[in-house]
Amino acid sequence: MRISLLLSTCSAIAIFTLSNPALAEDERAEKAALHEQTPANIIVTAPFQRDRSDILSGASVLQGSDLTQAIRPSIGETLQHTPGVSATSFGPSASRPVLRGLQGERVRVLVDGIGSIDVSNTSVDHAPVVNPLLAERIEVLRGPQSLLFGASAIGGVVNVIDKRIPLRLPSESVHVDVLARSDTATDLREFGGSLDARLGNSGFVFHTDGSWRETDDLEVAGFTVAPELRADLLADAAEEEEEGHLEEAEELREAADQRGFVPNTGTETWTANAGFAFFAGESSLGVSFGVYDSEYGIPGRPGGGHHHDEEEHEDHDEDHEDEDHDDEDHDEDHHDEEEGHEHGDVPVSIGLRQYRADLRGDIFLGEGFFERLRFRAGYSDYTHTEFEGDEVGTVFDVQGIEARAELVQNSSGPWRGSIGTQYYYRDFEAVGAEAFVAPNRTDQIAFFALQEYATGPFQVEGSVRYENTNVESDTLGIERDFDTFSGALGFAYDVSPAVRTGINLSRVARAPAAEELFSNGPHIATQAFEIGDPDLEEEKAWGAEIFARGSFAGASFSIAAYRNWFDDFIYLAQNGEEEDELPVYVFLQQDATYTGIEGELAFDLIDTGSFTLGTELLGEYIHAELDDDTFVPRIPPLHLAGALTASTGAFDLRGEVEWYDEQNDIAPFETATDGYTFVNASIAWRPVRGDNSITLLLKADNIFDVTGRRHTSFTKDYVPLAGRNISASLRASF
Repeated sequence: MRISLLLSTCSAIAIFTLSNPALAEDERAEKAALHEQTPANIIVTAPFQRDRSDILSGASVLQGSDLTQAIRPSIGETLQHTPGVSATSFGPSASRPVLRGLQGERVRVLVDGIGSIDVSNTSVDHAPVVNPLLAERIEVLRGPQSLLFGASAIGGVVNVIDKRIPLRLPSESVHVDVLARSDTATDLREFGGSLDARLGNSGFVFHTDGSWRETDDLEVAGFTVAPELRADLLADAAEEEEEGHLEEAEELREAADQRGFVPNTGTETWTANAGFAFFAGESSLGVSFGVYDSEYGIPGRPGGGHHHDEEEHEDHDEDHEDEDHDDEDHDEDHHDEEEGHEHGDVPVSIGLRQYRADLRGDIFLGEGFFERLRFRAGYSDYTHTEFEGDEVGTVFDVQGIEARAELVQNSSGPWRGSIGTQYYYRDFEAVGAEAFVAPNRTDQIAFFALQEYATGPFQVEGSVRYENTNVESDTLGIERDFDTFSGALGFAYDVSPAVRTGINLSRVARAPAAEELFSNGPHIATQAFEIGDPDLEEEKAWGAEIFARGSFAGASFSIAAYRNWFDDFIYLAQNGEEEDELPVYVFLQQDATYTGIEGELAFDLIDTGSFTLGTELLGEYIHAELDDDTFVPRIPPLHLAGALTASTGAFDLRGEVEWYDEQNDIAPFETATDGYTFVNASIAWRPVRGDNSITLLLKADNIFDVTGRRHTSFTKDYVPLAGRNISASLRASF
């Protein structure tokens, strides 16, 4: 009912406004500049477009050549070189972004301002239904404005902006974009393209796009498993051999000696989208429909199914002591053996498909108090199947809708702002022997406001958000209802026209997610037994950040230091127990503190006009502790990076070194991670003089074939990062 009223109101206003005959073709021409591609220094994930220097908290943008340079199959890997961002790296295709050490529910991944509406928040092996290949730009936003998109966005917001609903009137009748990529580490074959067609002078624009990607198993440097796990596997092999289990011993040795590639990590993905939009003066209205289909393997933990405890051996002995029950006991033991081995021996894969429909409107209201109404809605029908070999294991079904409407105020001197509402509904069901989350529904309504006041060198920005969240599981007979209030306040002072300093303060609260409340069972894909807590309370956090950024003497810089104090922090931790021969992970809650610093510096060493030689430096560090003086699990280590860039005419060259420190600040039952250094290089060539419409890019990542493991990953001990990888891509626009 809530969503029907919201959409009906928005649609009625849109139809009335767009049908106004005063919005004639000559007015559209005058407003054409509004539909040009947004410059990279402008942030659009906000009620009003603003320069990055005017954003009170950190913001990053990937667009154009920077996006081409960074693009990977998953959104997490695409953003891995962005300041303050790491990735979960469950495998080549399932990687979510980690912002300032926070992941999962605390980072919102959006598609043009609306959530991906999938099950990627349910588990790290579930890939977000987001395709970076077809993105026009990707923005990472933190601070007061992130509250406009959800109180759960404590870490921040990642907004992937594509053109499935056309963003602007193209200057030509037909515009085509094409991107093709290949690499050696996964034998990648990838192709994507889009077409925008302007339908005469009617104001209508039609859009269609599609992509296809296929990869083989991930190639890595050296042994696949980490040294500590390898030693355990070899010790288990020796034990099995002593007990006469020669076949099991050989399997364990093969797993320990696996090198050069990660088995069962191949992927195949295709997407298709179509949409249209109508532009009338400063207003627009558009819809789209899309399909996302992906199949990918889930790397299994080596030795995960090889456990022979005392009970199994006692049963084995009893079989030989009692001839009369030999057949029956043999069958039972054979069944037990299959149960014990299935998690480690049967390859697991995921097949998912999402059908998605979207609506976007931007309606100019005139010169009154409100300048425009912006609204956005998305509907998703998502099915995700986990296969155990060729058999269906667990099927996840999600039907959901998310919608938001926002009234943007006309600027009144130094004052501007917006108010809005947002609605989210998700119906989740998992069916199968290992459906570890009970069927549930999440129903959420929110109201938010952002206000900004600027005078002279001072700027103040504040935001507030109220959310009512209802999470219900009929199967368990449990219903939880949460009312949460969040707010943020930022102050900035311009030391000079080019340098800004400031402070951000926030108090954020979020309701526990259904997965944190209702999980209880084995999850074959992650090879973990996950247990939620239906009595979890809302998670609250106080935050403070100081920052400085700007430019001087040909150099640009940005530095920020922050601290978050969490009350009732919700986290997933291993407790040392086993259930169904799987390690038990439990959702727990206690206070926690996150402290971090991040910064970047870029300056030109030589600039002659026709030739530029520059350098870029980046560093970030996070320290996170729980109230019991133990460390929060899976926190990124100290990271430093430096690059030299050169640009001359048709060529751009880049060489960089990335250093990741070892991570020894580990939670109980978590393993330490060795540090590593990657050396990368790239060259981009624009063959058409004076025209950037065609770019050829050749890259060499991890040139010295070093083994690297990302501490934020659940699978780091048996899924290292890619070894030496040579990739090539072609981007064309015409």
